[in-house]
Amino acid sequence: MTANVKLRATADRRKTRLRAKLRRVSDRMRLSVYRSGQNIYAQIIDDTKGITLVAASTMEKDVRSKLKTGANKDAAANVGKTLAERAKAAGISEVVFDRGQFRFHGRIKALADGAREAGLKF
Repeated sequence: MTANVKLRATADRRKTRLRAKLRRVSDRMRLSVYRSGQNIYAQIIDDTKGITLVAASTMEKDVRSKLKTGANKDAAANVGKTLAERAKAAGISEVVFDRGQFRFHGRIKALADGAREAGLKF
């Protein structure tokens, strides 16, 4: 196995383990985060119905217009605030945070802090 294949397998196991734990513990909506090298994406998912209720990312024109780049903590915090505002408008106030395969630091933490500032509880 090459190094990239091993890292991908490890990341997939970490993601699966975290999601299984979240499903056992909570019946709330899930705030799922994905981070790429250039952008960050977040969505609130209803796992019982299997649908995305609210989403935000640095790819959207209204979010991107406020940012210099989509790959820093300021961009992540802005996406978190935007997502929380949309969630409140949709009637969602409490979620469980799904960081996926990523550690809770840097841009992931900035997104979570931005969502908390805007009133989302998790």
